[in-house]
Amino acid sequence: MAKRKRKKSSHTKTSHPHRAPSPPVIADPRQIEEIAAKVLRLREEHGLESDEETADFLQHLIIQSGGKLPTLPPRTPLEEAQGIFYRALEVKGRRRVELARKALEVSADCADAYVLLAEEAGDLEVARPLYEQAIEAAERVLGPERFAREAGRFWGILEARPYIRALEGLADLRWVLGERSESVTHLQEVLRVDDEDHQGVRYRLAARLLTVGDDAAVRRLMDRFPDDDSASWLYSRALTLFRRYGEGKRSWRALAQALEANPHVPAYLLGLERFPRRLPDIIEAGESSEAMDYLVDGIFAWEQTPGSVEWLASLMDAVLTQALDDDPTDLFVPPDPPNLIRPFWQ
Repeated sequence: MAKRKRKKSSHTKTSHPHRAPSPPVIADPRQIEEIAAKVLRLREEHGLESDEETADFLQHLIIQSGGKLPTLPPRTPLEEAQGIFYRALEVKGRRRVELARKALEVSADCADAYVLLAEEAGDLEVARPLYEQAIEAAERVLGPERFAREAGRFWGILEARPYIRALEGLADLRWVLGERSESVTHLQEVLRVDDEDHQGVRYRLAARLLTVGDDAAVRRLMDRFPDDDSASWLYSRALTLFRRYGEGKRSWRALAQALEANPHVPAYLLGLERFPRRLPDIIEAGESSEAMDYLVDGIFAWEQTPGSVEWLASLMDAVLTQALDDDPTDLFVPPDPPNLIRPFWQ
């Protein structure tokens, strides 16, 4: 829905001295880190100890400066380069690439700039060395001692996050290139340095482990996040149990839970619906967008598990029969229903 433009007010800026201005629009989640870095620096420089004290100070500062945190002069070449990188996130196309390159001219340790260039490359073989350079730069910034000491808590360290992003990007690139075991290794490293998985790489990792046939590693991974009830996790869990126990109570129960979490996955997996040319930008739980997001990786594991698609089709047949028995008028059945057993990749 388009936002309506507000008419200019005749009041001056001082008419509402206690009203905080609207926050800036964030186009890329990484831009939030610029704000976080400023807050941490202001907190350090002004000796702010508690969260409440920091919040009061920031509110007063933002009102005074007209809605924005003040610009802080960079203390190091890396801070200057990181600032240029944040400006690159605000633009598109050639200008974004130019700013990313400028950031690297200022500091070759700006890992985020390498990642941004890799994202804009459009060629996997061009992007690969950029991700590798990003990883090396992030390792230099952290240093070997801190790297080892903080493993598991990287997401809480702003300067460590580029390492996570670079590893994740390289993992996805190598998966597309068919380097599957290497991709899995990179995602496992992400979880080693960020044990709470703030980026949600466990969903791709579970699907890829199932694809390469490392079921024991999948079970260990699922033991780390036993309370995850997202659709991607539940479908991978159901497939894992089917591969271990076959069509038993455990696997049936798990598949029913997955179906309840997102009923759209079977429609795509069984060929009732086809993927659009472009995947959705926003993923919503329980919706078709979530189903497509899961199957980008999950499809391969189902394809390579003998009998799994037929097993899923049998559950859907049972659901269909149940619905017709309850009230046939509640369900529309097309006159020439597609073959439930034929997945869309055939």
